[in-house]
Order: sequence, then C-alpha cells, then structure tokens
Amino acid sequence: MVTVSPDVSPTARALLALEVLQNSPGITADRLGDKLGVSERAARRYVGILREAGVPIESERGPYGGYRVGRGLRPAPLMFTAAEALALVMAVLDGHHDAADPTDPVGSALGKLIHALPEPVAAQAQEVRRTTSPAPDRSAARPAPETTAALVRACSDQRSVRLDYRSESGSEWVADVDPWAVVVRHGRWYLLCRSHRSDDRRAYRVDRVRAVTVLEETFAPPAGLDPVAELEDHLAVGWEYEVEVLIDAPLSRVAPCVPRILGRLSERDASTTLLVGSTSNPTWYAEQLAAVPAAFRVVRCPELRAAVKDLGRRLLESCD
Repeated sequence: MVTVSPDVSPTARALLALEVLQNSPGITADRLGDKLGVSERAARRYVGILREAGVPIESERGPYGGYRVGRGLRPAPLMFTAAEALALVMAVLDGHHDAADPTDPVGSALGKLIHALPEPVAAQAQEVRRTTSPAPDRSAARPAPETTAALVRACSDQRSVRLDYRSESGSEWVADVDPWAVVVRHGRWYLLCRSHRSDDRRAYRVDRVRAVTVLEETFAPPAGLDPVAELEDHLAVGWEYEVEVLIDAPLSRVAPCVPRILGRLSERDASTTLLVGSTSNPTWYAEQLAAVPAAFRVVRCPELRAAVKDLGRRLLESCD
C-alpha cells in the first residue's frame, strides 16, 4: 500500500494513482483505493482527475474489469527516491570527472536532472555534487559524445562507416569498417569492427576517431559475437614482442588468474599451462605474470625474461 500524507494535494494523489494504474493494469476501484490507503469513492475521484487532465484511463465492467491506462499516454514524469537520486549522482561523478562543470555535456545534463527533482532530494544531490572532489582517472580517455552516438547508432543499424582516424603516434588515415560493437574497457572506449581493406577484425580507440561518415552499405555481425571477449583477444595479439610462458599449474587453476589481454591459454599437460601472447611493454607484462599464483618460465621473448629478472631483483632488494 502507498502511504499518502493528508497534506498531499489531490493532483499529487492522482499522480500516485497513475503510477498504480501503470503497474497494475485492470485494477478495480476498491483495490486502487486499498493501495492508496483511501476509500473506493476517493480512488474513483482521482481517476476522474486524471481523465480531466487528458490521461486516457479506460475502464471495463464485469468480474474481470477494471481500470487501465490506454494508448497515447506520454511518459510519466521521472520520480526518484532520495537514495536513487544520490546513487545516480555518485555514479556520474565516479565515471565522469567533469560532472560539476555546467559547460560539460554531462555536467549540464546532471544539472537539469537535479533541477527537476523535488527540493528535499535535489538539495541532497546538489550537496554531494558540490562537495565531492573525485581523483581523475588519468588512464581514462573519454571520446566526444557525438562521435560515440554516431558509432553506437551505426552498430545498431548495422551500417558500415568511414572513419577519419589519428593514431597515438600521430599517423592519420581513413578506413571503411563494419562496426560490430562499442566496448568500454578500463575507462577507454573501443570500436570493435571488421576492416574492409584487410577483411579482418580491428579495434579502434573511439577518442581517436576524428570524423564518422555513415555509408549506405549494410552488414551482418558475426553470429554469437561476444564483443568483450573479442576485444580482449584482439588486444592480446599483434604487439612488438611475441611471448610464450609455461605456467606450472593446471589450466583450471590458471585461467581465473590470467587476464585475457595477456594472451591465449592452452593445456600443455595435466599440470602445465601454456600462455601465448604479445606485448609492447615487457615490464608491464612481467608485473602481470607476478600476480599468477604459480611458478612460471618464460620460453620465448628475451625482453620479457630480462624484465622478469629485473622485477625479481627489485622485489628481493625490498626485503633487505
């Protein structure tokens, strides 16, 4: 039952009645009154208020009759509890560190949302927004909303696109691709796609896309596509240093501890697992391997072997 304060206006009570009607199509007047904590007569009065306001409330007689909201109703106003509103503000602050800037698109949208909230809830949300100082995620790279929206729409419509792209090194090129999915990974946005030129999968950083042109050509994404797994696999190959590592533990024990980005795992035998991958940063790769709860041996990649030795030396020296 919805508890309604005696001080609540008839209009506010009617909005509560609308919420009940939307959640319980076919509800009778007496049941509507029970849920609102009012009489059946009062419940019918609230239905009348809604109808006068242009809300299409339909009614049916008989043992299975009742009230329901008809077609043509515009979406109801957003209604948040204090906990919901604060959780939303906290999530935005946590994920977007310009949320307090009214000139930023997210900051502007958040300000509009807070302005639309009831005063007691808005005051709490605004206080959290004003006093919170999140530490910036320096590894995050947030793309332009317009670029992201265009790519997401192209993925949804299964339309090929032409990308004007600039790499981290400053190289620029144009590529026609089939956009399979937009994936967010550790604060970075990637477009997983098929390159028309190479007829192979590619992963482009969305923040490095300078322009998007939607083409007339359509495509069908691979059946059973797992975008996150595909991205992880893609990021694990094609780097400067090819890596092979033998881990002294069965695959079932190793798999939960090794991120997919390190490479592919396979069972060498019942007690040994083979890791095959690549990296452009042997020091980082060695640090990831150090977290594996088993002994390992670098079979291929002298640069990684040197990085592992250096890491081991530094760890031993920290114990002196």
